[in-house]
Amino acid sequence: MHEAILYDKMDGGKVNCRVCPRLCVVADGKTGYCCVRGNREGSFYSLTYGKITSAAIDPIEKKPLFHFHPGTRVFSVGSAGCNLRCAHCQNWEIAHDKPGEDDLARMAGLSPEAAIAAALENGCAGIAWTYNEPTIWLEYTIDTAKLAKEAGLYTVYVTNGYATLDAVDAIGPVLGAYRVDVKGFTDELYLKLANARNWRTILAAAERAKKKWACHVEIVTNVIPTMNDDDAQLKDIAEWIRDALGPETPWHVTRFMPYLELSHLPPTPVATLERARAIGQGAGLRFVYIGNVPGHEGENTFCPKCGAVAIERSGYTTSLKGIAESGNCAECGEPLGFVQ
Repeated sequence: MHEAILYDKMDGGKVNCRVCPRLCVVADGKTGYCCVRGNREGSFYSLTYGKITSAAIDPIEKKPLFHFHPGTRVFSVGSAGCNLRCAHCQNWEIAHDKPGEDDLARMAGLSPEAAIAAALENGCAGIAWTYNEPTIWLEYTIDTAKLAKEAGLYTVYVTNGYATLDAVDAIGPVLGAYRVDVKGFTDELYLKLANARNWRTILAAAERAKKKWACHVEIVTNVIPTMNDDDAQLKDIAEWIRDALGPETPWHVTRFMPYLELSHLPPTPVATLERARAIGQGAGLRFVYIGNVPGHEGENTFCPKCGAVAIERSGYTTSLKGIAESGNCAECGEPLGFVQ
């Protein structure tokens, strides 16, 4: 166990966690909503520090991040637990896990030093915390990110964004990219889909990452039929991105596939994703991508000024066709917002 940060001790041996907006008050012997931050005799601990369930070498585009070190490989690691309970979670086996002491003992160990060594040995340009929510693994990600920075590796959070500003400020100084889900834009949607209230803290956290810590930010919305595919929510998301993060911020509108508690819903029609892309472009966003539809032209990066193809993609295959060393369009010199 590793003592947590961002918690306050309370009367009666309880603690108050300040990592996510749930602000769990946790009694001795119990864990917070995430199930991996626990009170032990009045002190709070990260129970999964250095414990992993998943590790892989991925193309950075899989995160998805399209404007951050395109064409590179990233060492991806994940642990267990989450502070949301999404009805369609693709990694529910680990994200919805409630590991007991025996489970924790059986989980593979990966120290921060070993994680950096693995990234370097496998020719990765960076390290990403993904598969489950990295914010609830805060202490481990901070320690690993510090070493990554020293080793010349970039760092990525693939996050649901349900974090306090204190948590963003803790990881921000050593974080390169903040890839965050914005699942919808209503109280009803977030409560029904993810059992989350105070969802606008997600927006505030993304703004903090971008404006205070200069993180590269990209937004993903998994467009789910009958839940968040209406014009009003899509337009609200697009306008928030434009106004709060800037029109150069990439927005990925991705195809939902039936899964878990939402198995009764159909896959998102491609026409719906094209409508979402048009809404984003109509709101003034310069880069709106269609995801989970391999081969669709909406995967490509086009220069918004001259229309030249800067990057051509098909699934996770990436061809850097028209990017100058500066990250600008090779044809006309227009800034494209790439971090290289």
